Amino acid sequence: MSYKCDCYKLIEKKAISAGMFSFTILCPEVAELAKCGQFVHIRVEGCTLRRPISICEIDREKGTIRVVFEIRGSGTDRLAMLNVGDDVDMIAPLGNGFSTGIGNGKRIIVIGGGIGVPPMLQTAKEYEKATAILGFRSYDKVILTEDFSKNGIETIVCTDDGSVGLKGTIAAPLKAELEKGDVAAVFACGPKPMLGAIIDLAKEYGVYSEISLEERMGCGVGACVGCVCKIMRDGEEKMLRVCKDGPVFKGEEVIL
Repeated sequence: MSYKCDCYKLIEKKAISAGMFSFTILCPEVAELAKCGQFVHIRVEGCTLRRPISICEIDREKGTIRVVFEIRGSGTDRLAMLNVGDDVDMIAPLGNGFSTGIGNGKRIIVIGGGIGVPPMLQTAKEYEKATAILGFRSYDKVILTEDFSKNGIETIVCTDDGSVGLKGTIAAPLKAELEKGDVAAVFACGPKPMLGAIIDLAKEYGVYSEISLEERMGCGVGACVGCVCKIMRDGEEKMLRVCKDGPVFKGEEVIL
């Protein structure tokens, strides 16, 4: 795993929803290395541990990456106080991302739930044929749908309360898309109950899947072993590190 540790300039900041922010960071050497599904580990002043945030978009020509995060505590609250021109102290890119080059003319489906939506944008952009299924609790939590659409990605939106898009979870639209029979793979990031449903449906339809897991992290580089998860690999149950061995794993391997 090759990564950089340095301070980089924040060149764009946007509030995209209540408590949700988008940062564009100028970091050419990171952008050159980064892959969809990887994450960055950002140092926040006054906090002991860095904050892991998924990479939302990569622009190698401009030398930038984009991250989108939600304020969930004191650390991300302080992170949101940064402004354009400030330095972002980060280690990046980290972890193993989603596969690219799968397809052979078939579609891939990317699925994001809530704050699991951002890493699916760059993942979908890696493919010529992609369908995105994005799930949110309600209208005020919806993010990035226009970003998917403007990149030519067919986008299906679901909300728990039906305030926008389809009412309910991602399960029904995913099943409908899988029944069309032209899907090469399903990639997903979001809450564990959602991921469990995705893994089961992918197995039912015989479609390859990869999912990105989220766990509390300490070091972000595999040294502290504080973010382990259960994986069934080669017929044996193993405890692997989400930060270094993941965060993306084959769906068939994951024990939720």
